[in-house]
Amino acid sequence: MMGLSTETMILVATGISTMLVFLVVAMMFRRDPMDARIKSVAAQRGARRSTTRNAGTRESMAQFMRKTVEKFDLLRSNQAKQIAERLAQAGWRRSDATIVYLFCKIVLPLGVAATAVFAIYGLNMFNLSATMKLLAVIATALAGSYMPELFIRNAITRRATEVRRNLPDALDLMVVCTEAGLSLDAAMERVAREIAGNSLAMADEIGHTVIELRFLPERRKALEHLAQRTAAVPGVQALVNTLIQTERFGTPLAQSLRVLAAELRTQRMVKAEEKAARLPAIMTVPLIVFILPALFLVLLSPAILDLIDMFSKM
Repeated sequence: MMGLSTETMILVATGISTMLVFLVVAMMFRRDPMDARIKSVAAQRGARRSTTRNAGTRESMAQFMRKTVEKFDLLRSNQAKQIAERLAQAGWRRSDATIVYLFCKIVLPLGVAATAVFAIYGLNMFNLSATMKLLAVIATALAGSYMPELFIRNAITRRATEVRRNLPDALDLMVVCTEAGLSLDAAMERVAREIAGNSLAMADEIGHTVIELRFLPERRKALEHLAQRTAAVPGVQALVNTLIQTERFGTPLAQSLRVLAAELRTQRMVKAEEKAARLPAIMTVPLIVFILPALFLVLLSPAILDLIDMFSKM
């Protein structure tokens, strides 16, 4: 056909068929922008539905907790305000934080005690007498009631430690900002933004104080709230007192902060020296318990072996 041999026609047909196969495969795997857009919109819609569903679940759970706490009339107790203050010191300032805490104080003892009853009486895991079983259940219930308090105490300690470690850096930044001519609100806002990379707790406390400084009718109240939330950090108390005196008497803010920063550095050095001075007394007990017995064993072992050999030959 047209001077082409059979082998050439077979090669041409094979090449054309191969190209057609590649085109079909490419068309099958070609990404349609409309399909991608539809999938993206569907994914966003599913995420919104999931978020709405989770928000509805959280809302229903919060209502259940509130009803349970109100049934026991715990929100009107004198300890509710103290609990709210301690939760604020731990970093939880939401309105339902107290409700969650009180609900855990009710549910955890019952749940832990029920688990202990099932393990001790139902499964008979421990071979105890009847009196010891009852005491074990009571002890687990008391431990369950103490668990929320222990959790809050540890959270307050961790947050106070983080704030204490980053307070000198925050003071240095505040001194630089005030010397540059910024007001107290602007300086604290800039410090909160800059220190967020090192300490979220410090940034959160300073940022919350900035918001209160702008919206509360008395600026003193905002600083006092900062002192209440960081009652475990003496350095913040000194900072609050300095800022209150600066607001009252009109003293230069940069100079006051510089003096306070120097005092805090001196206090930190004194605490480090105190820890170093206590180190010999602290190391005495491990030295006596762990090192001296091994030392005596090494020194006295040859003499003891010689005495054993001497008495064995007699």
